[in-house]
Amino acid sequence: IHPGYGFLSENPDFAEACAAAGVVFIGPGPAQMRAFGLKHTARELALANQVPLLPGSGLLSDAGHAQAEAARIGYPVMLKSTAGGGGIGMRLCWSADELAEAFQSVERLARANFKETGIYLEKYVEHARHIEVQLFGDGQGRVVALGERDCSVQRRNQKVIEETPAPGLTDAQRTSLLATAVRLGEAVGYTSAGTVEFVYDTQSGEFYFLEVNTRLQVEHGVTEEVTGVDLVEWMIRAAAGESPLAGPVPEPRGASIQVRLYAEDPAKNFQPSAGLLTAANFPPGIRVDTWVERGSEVPAFYDPLVAKVIVRGKDRREAIARMQAALDASHVAGIETNLDYLRQIVRDAVFTEGHQTTRYLNGFHYRPNTIDVLEPGVQSSIQDWPGRLGYWDIGVPPSGPMDALSLRLGNRLVGNGEGSAALELTMAGPTLRFNSEAIVALAGAAMPATLDGVAIEPWTAHRVPSGAVLRLGAIKEAGARAYLCVQGGFDVPDYLGSRSTFTLGQFGGHAGRTLRVGDVLHISPPVDGAVAGRALATEWRPMFGKNWDIGVLYGPHGAPDFFTDGDIATFFATDWEVHYNSSRTGVRLIGPKPEWARTDGGEAGLHPSNIHDNAYAIGAIDFTGDMPVILGPDGPSLGGFVCPAVVVQAELWKLGQLRPGDTVRFHRLTQAEAAARAQSLDAAIAGLDGPLMPAVADNPTGDALQAVVHRQPAGAGGVDVVYRRAGDAYLLVEYGELKLDLALRMRAHALME
Repeated sequence: IHPGYGFLSENPDFAEACAAAGVVFIGPGPAQMRAFGLKHTARELALANQVPLLPGSGLLSDAGHAQAEAARIGYPVMLKSTAGGGGIGMRLCWSADELAEAFQSVERLARANFKETGIYLEKYVEHARHIEVQLFGDGQGRVVALGERDCSVQRRNQKVIEETPAPGLTDAQRTSLLATAVRLGEAVGYTSAGTVEFVYDTQSGEFYFLEVNTRLQVEHGVTEEVTGVDLVEWMIRAAAGESPLAGPVPEPRGASIQVRLYAEDPAKNFQPSAGLLTAANFPPGIRVDTWVERGSEVPAFYDPLVAKVIVRGKDRREAIARMQAALDASHVAGIETNLDYLRQIVRDAVFTEGHQTTRYLNGFHYRPNTIDVLEPGVQSSIQDWPGRLGYWDIGVPPSGPMDALSLRLGNRLVGNGEGSAALELTMAGPTLRFNSEAIVALAGAAMPATLDGVAIEPWTAHRVPSGAVLRLGAIKEAGARAYLCVQGGFDVPDYLGSRSTFTLGQFGGHAGRTLRVGDVLHISPPVDGAVAGRALATEWRPMFGKNWDIGVLYGPHGAPDFFTDGDIATFFATDWEVHYNSSRTGVRLIGPKPEWARTDGGEAGLHPSNIHDNAYAIGAIDFTGDMPVILGPDGPSLGGFVCPAVVVQAELWKLGQLRPGDTVRFHRLTQAEAAARAQSLDAAIAGLDGPLMPAVADNPTGDALQAVVHRQPAGAGGVDVVYRRAGDAYLLVEYGELKLDLALRMRAHALME
């Protein structure tokens, strides 16, 4: 059994239990684990073998004993658990008071994590680097060093970046370091992989023994990259009685760097992050040791490490350049990680010049390009335009903005392309804290907004300083949705060609859902500050009211096939009331019931609204029984209800602003009128300098009165074909009678193919 590099890998009791059960433990023997497993005994071994040691103490009995020893050693000191690891059970103390306060805390952590309460002191080197040597022993008397690693880039005493070789060492220092580690390993006849860790004083140039890890290290991959050695294979061979050291030992060549991708938020003091990964993409040509992929659930109960990204180059400069490129090409989303933090570190001069110490990150200024969600609003989601196209035939709706007009105009105001991802805010908006400068615009219905307590105008591009809080209130008058557009758009994964959120499918947008308290949204730094202050002229802004006129194309299901002429006349003469149970899936309407041209739906059902399932157009008005529903961007692509009309493309934006109690009247347009309105709308958005379009009016002529485009009678051996108008973007084709018939179904399938 190979124990990996968790706590069991250094547990001698576990190794002995394996042996008792007849299982070979792949790693050092229990005696070697015990010799090095407790840091105070490891110090004794190091002292006996002339390994340089920092001034320190033996095991401490209480806080008073610790203070007495610290006075002898001199402050600052590091209070350590003798069984600690992974940065747990360590506390830096600068005074006797700090030491007294820390003693019980470290003792408690040691007991909880390692079942060992032994504590000791060690002199703290203020300008220190953490350098370790990779050892391997074959258990037959030979121990070798496979180079050293610099692990100085740490936060909370836990490693973040490791590299080999350690930068800045002289040949003499490196030779002495490796020889010292080998001497210590030979003293105990070391078996398998292990690491001797040292503290390197950058001011004196001296190194001091820290501890021995009797296991494979998390960062072993960089050593493998420069030596070509598979350390796990060597461990297995040694456990099987072979000697991997029988032949020549490879010399390290080139340089390798590893970064640890953690599920944590560097902007919130490295607060752990948990949840569903909606993206986990890494570029080819590098080594990535990971357990995650898109769809993985990262729990809150374990170590936050989700991936190790490893590169190599002919020298350190090339390795750094490759790491910079690798991190830029990586994308992890759904939860917060330290990916952007790592990107900034590997470009920082302290790191690129090799001057990092163990306290380097304490003073590193991280610049997050993020927004914290302090309050989420009623229903806030990421949407882009035109949404997720091309998957309607397999039941995936386009999603995207319910009011595409407002989103497109808002994006134009901040200098984006019309399709950039923005926040759709329903009825009441969120409270957001900007952790970096941004340029934003609020479009759509009138949603009160304040920036650090000062009211800001809608339909205007505003510069938001870093640290500012944007509070968005409730829409009180007309309309139902507003859109917050930010220059550069919101950085969320592209899923099936779109960044739009489909909450019912739990994909797209931010984690496939609406915003929650504590979410972190990623944005890009502004690149065009000149747009700040740009505003859309009042007379060119969309008008939101409570009584709506919406242009439609008549069909696909009209009179006399499904409705009576009176039904159709009533449908277009009625001011329909918007039902409270309306959403992105569909807008329900309250009004008169049809009389219907049929008594039932035949084979399709008992109600005359029933038909065999057929494809719906986006914006279709289907009668679910006697209640009409306007199908929205998250609605079904297929269903068994008749649709007397379809909202034209240029009018779909109005669906996003309908709120309960509003009234809607539908007006029949011709195909040409629908096309002209779409063209006019696109031109107005592109120019930001013209009226959107004239109001619709119901004065139907020509094809506006026809639900059926063409009927083709059956020829010899053929079937009737009916071509029904389904809005200005779709056509519904029917073969034969409205009955279940496999042959007719195959005709439809052949046409689709």
